[in-house]
Amino acid sequence: MTSNDTAVLRVAGRPVGRYVTRPELPARLSPRPYLHPVTTLAGTAVTELSPADHAHHLGVGVAVPDVEGYNFWGGRTFVRDQGPTELDNHGSQRHTTFQLRDPDGFVEELRWVAAGGELLRERRTVAATELTDSAWALDLTFSLANVTPGPLSMGSPATNGRPGAAYGGFFWRARKESEAPDVFTADTEGEAEVHGRRADWLALAGSTWTLVFAGATERTRRDPWFVRTAEYPGVGPSLAYDERLPIAPGETVVRRIVTVVADGRLGRDEAASLARKAVSP
Repeated sequence: MTSNDTAVLRVAGRPVGRYVTRPELPARLSPRPYLHPVTTLAGTAVTELSPADHAHHLGVGVAVPDVEGYNFWGGRTFVRDQGPTELDNHGSQRHTTFQLRDPDGFVEELRWVAAGGELLRERRTVAATELTDSAWALDLTFSLANVTPGPLSMGSPATNGRPGAAYGGFFWRARKESEAPDVFTADTEGEAEVHGRRADWLALAGSTWTLVFAGATERTRRDPWFVRTAEYPGVGPSLAYDERLPIAPGETVVRRIVTVVADGRLGRDEAASLARKAVSP
């Protein structure tokens, strides 16, 4: 670990991820903590930060485009019957404290704030574990509690009228290369087939690296996957796929995603094996 504002994750003594808690970003990007760069054990970067195609994509983190109308994703807001619209509705995630900090992980408290008020309080747990000599796992759990006196709900562009754009929740903006990465699950492959489907695990394979994403709880596995490969490489389970996700006062939404970060291009059997190993108790 390093200063109060950054944490460096290490696996077998090697740095594999840098976590920035208080980024200096314009309000339009919905400032929030993020992991970048995240690397394989051999040192290949597998994340991007504020790429030209989507400046609000910040490595690995948690982002929601619509929390009771406030944008915690960054960029434009999709407005029904109007389309993507520039609105002054951006929120921010504010790091409060680390409850625990170790070389291989941390437990963090955050406040989700918009228009001067706190909507959600989050506990984020991140752990890095060695799996093999060429693969490690990033285990991330987020718990979002409604701290307002009234009900809240989370939405996505899809729930606001843009079919297929159900992004929101854990999101990994992967490395963009000259060729789009392959994407596959245990029984299907290709962006069109994988996007919007439920699967215990999903693999994204680039030129010299593979990411295998797995829902680590039964509730997390019920969220359909949001997947992009052709336009840009990005993956995350959808919190609000076809309907808004309500959160009553005092209620907490919890999701846990484990991501295998591997050197080389894994096949289906290797990906499945590592996914099982990564989420096993």
